[in-house]
Amino acid sequence: MLFTRDLLLQRERQSLAPYATFSDETRGRRYPEEESRYRGPYQKDRDRVLHTTAFRRLEYKTQVFVNYEGDYYRTRLTHTLEVAQVARSVAVALGLNETLAETVALAHDLGHPPFGHAGERILNEIMRDHGGFEHNRQSLRIVTKLEERYEGFPGLNLTWETLEGIVKHETLYDQPETRDIPEYEPNWRPGLEAQLANVADETAYNAHDLDDGLRSGLITPRDLEGLEIWDRFVRELRLDPAHITEKERRVLIRELLGWMITDLIEASERRLRDADVRTLADVRTHDRLLIGYSDEARGLLMDLKRFLFANLYRHHRVVRQVHKAEHFLTSLFAAYCKQPAMLPPGVRAGERQHGIERAVCDYLAGMTDRYAMDEYRRLYDPYVRT
Repeated sequence: MLFTRDLLLQRERQSLAPYATFSDETRGRRYPEEESRYRGPYQKDRDRVLHTTAFRRLEYKTQVFVNYEGDYYRTRLTHTLEVAQVARSVAVALGLNETLAETVALAHDLGHPPFGHAGERILNEIMRDHGGFEHNRQSLRIVTKLEERYEGFPGLNLTWETLEGIVKHETLYDQPETRDIPEYEPNWRPGLEAQLANVADETAYNAHDLDDGLRSGLITPRDLEGLEIWDRFVRELRLDPAHITEKERRVLIRELLGWMITDLIEASERRLRDADVRTLADVRTHDRLLIGYSDEARGLLMDLKRFLFANLYRHHRVVRQVHKAEHFLTSLFAAYCKQPAMLPPGVRAGERQHGIERAVCDYLAGMTDRYAMDEYRRLYDPYVRT
């Protein structure tokens, strides 16, 4: 039996919750094109995201630790895959469109520059007189303009719903301004799948940043004593906080992640039920976001975030990485803008269309950590060939 596109869409109608985003109600694509015979529209979006150059480059972009720090730390790519896994798990449990949630999760960090959030802050400062820089908007530029893979249209020609999820990606650290992008309904809440991708992002980095911090030795179990969420899991797993082995650390992180996902599922279901949400229109017009943790879990996780900010993200070794990133990016930006002839032909084409500053910003944002450092050496080390 073949599961054609029509049959797949019918199966959604039979299996998803009434407030899910149904594929047969998509607003479609900006440029008309024939749909696949054996894939729904969000499957097609997901596959297009996976095959982009921007997605492959995430492998060598910083999450917390620069790539050369070690092969075992999360990168922007492994983070993205973990976000997609959380989004899929929760979507299935809540009866949401699993494929759309996964697609938004896979695309949410395409626009991140090298060197993590430090790179984003630095590019925004560099570009403050030229429109600024924000990674959600850069993700949108990538999938609508910069990826050149198809005849007949720029970008990937993704569905409206996937693009909306990219535009409205929001976490504690990402608070995008969308009022100047009216085509994505800035006064509406995003669909539940996009809301889920946002919370899945926080869920993933809460767990894996703690894991990588412990693995690196920048934070220790002793540092975490007194943090309620840590003490709870140490106690429940009957661990000796002074002598936690590598295997025990893995078990603890696994249990923490499972607890977060379970709380997210059950708290979101209660919120949907209490709000009497019945349709996607109810979701969009509701006065608050509907996917999220319970009040108890949110409080415990806020304490964990504050700890990570103070003890990991602002650790002196991480701050040194930030300082180097600032030097690399500001130096490269100044050099390219002063002498555009050093830029590759494809970037020069962007200069003619968008101006030299935006073209250079796009070029820098697309670099991996390693490429940016190598390019700096090529330009400034007299003993390295250009």
